[in-house]
Formats: sequence, C-alpha cells, structure tokens
Amino acid sequence: MTMTSQSAPAPGDGTRAEGLDAAAALFHGLSDRSRLAILQHLTLGEHKVRDLTEHLGLAQSTVSAHLACLRDCGLVVSRPEGRASMFSLTSAPELLDVLDAAERLLATSGYAVALCPNYGAGTAGNPAPEQLRPHAGQEAGA
Repeated sequence: MTMTSQSAPAPGDGTRAEGLDAAAALFHGLSDRSRLAILQHLTLGEHKVRDLTEHLGLAQSTVSAHLACLRDCGLVVSRPEGRASMFSLTSAPELLDVLDAAERLLATSGYAVALCPNYGAGTAGNPAPEQLRPHAGQEAGA
C-alpha cells in the first residue's frame, strides 16, 4: 500500500489511487464500534458466534452480520467445528499493530477526533463531501 508515500501520484498512475482506495476500504471496515469490539475479542483467540454474543452483549444477527463483513474484508476466517463455526483473526500481529498505532495516535491527538462534527462521537453515516460540516473555529469553505 502506498499510503505513506511522500510523493504525489504521477499523472495516470492508478497504483497509488488503488492503494488509497484499499486503505479507505480497510478503515471503513474498521469504522464500526461493534466490529472493533469483535476484532478486539478475537485477539484473545477463536470464538463461536454464540460466545461473541454473550461476551459482547450483541444480538446473534448483529454479530453474524459483522463477522460476514470482516470475513469479506479479509480480516477474519472461519472453520467448521461440528454445527458451529469458529472465527479467528487472519493476521493477528498486523491487526494488533494497527490497533496499537491507532491508540497511540488517539492519545497523541488528545482524542480530538471524538469532537469531529462529521465523524466524531454521536455522528452517523458517511457524509458526502458537500455535506461535510466545518469544525469549530473554521469558516465554511475554508
């Protein structure tokens, strides 16, 4: 992935744009509180859907839907065990590195992202660019 590249993409260079698209998709996959809770719980080892519903206090349908999303994103895998499926992380060390880096970034910024009027605590959805609201102290369009 070319997210940390310091140079601008060359005209017609789709590789960097594709890397940014993939990174945006990854972060979008991680953008749900329930999915993060499931991933965090799976860092402890394999779990069945039933175990996750009990540990996290979420409905079975919610856990199943989020696990399907995480599987489609390539972040979890499942294996059959009797009539149930056991879920685990595909790449625990790398995921832990990302989550640890996110915690450090949040701490460094003073958790300011929670106050973001577009993506912060209490907001919903993913606003279109024309729907983005200015932050406190900023003029619209600045």
